[in-house]
Amino acid sequence: MFALPSALGRAAGQLADPAILRVLAKSIAITLALFVAAGIAAGFAIDFALDRWDIAGSEGMGALVALLLTLVGGWLLFRLVALAVLQFFADEIVAAVEARHYPDARASAQTLPWRRELAASVRATFRAVIANLIALLLAIPLVFTAIGPAIVFWAVNAWLLGRELQDLAWARHRPSSAGAANPLPAIERFLLGGTIAGLMAVPFVNLLAPVLGAAAAVHLVHRRKEISVAVASSS
Repeated sequence: MFALPSALGRAAGQLADPAILRVLAKSIAITLALFVAAGIAAGFAIDFALDRWDIAGSEGMGALVALLLTLVGGWLLFRLVALAVLQFFADEIVAAVEARHYPDARASAQTLPWRRELAASVRATFRAVIANLIALLLAIPLVFTAIGPAIVFWAVNAWLLGRELQDLAWARHRPSSAGAANPLPAIERFLLGGTIAGLMAVPFVNLLAPVLGAAAAVHLVHRRKEISVAVASSS
């Protein structure tokens, strides 16, 4: 019952670890750089379109529209971009947490090639885009309820984040047998994803949330592994 709060607390306690700070700095810098680059590109594209259509008073309008699009796009797409970027550094987060709390597990962990991390990032992003498009279709009829669309998107992203964070933590230890593909129970994955999805809606905290979630997932996965070993030993 208290596994998730404990995992989040231990993860938060390690945010000052130099290895975690390096990943945090890299992931935040790349995520923000992508949004800035997208905003600049959008500004040039809008200016070009306005000049081509010869719209009066268009000077500076492109930059303003691009800024608004970047802010709105950042709010809507931050989770997708941040998690995709984090995929490339997830191995470092898992290694840092295991080095401090699970040294025996670290010794037997796999080293993930960058191609595998890239493939996982692409799959996760594609899955997130499809799921959020479906959520949009479900949310449109609920728009007049005010809170309905927010609940739909939160629930969908809770499911997505729970799965992705589990996979980030489990990838280094995943056995070849398909039966052990999901070490965390569905409810635990959902609660983890829901907590991180909520944190990602809070300005500034959303920059820390993906790393915090990945570190917490490592604790949850290893706790489940320890429980499985204990049950197997007692049977």
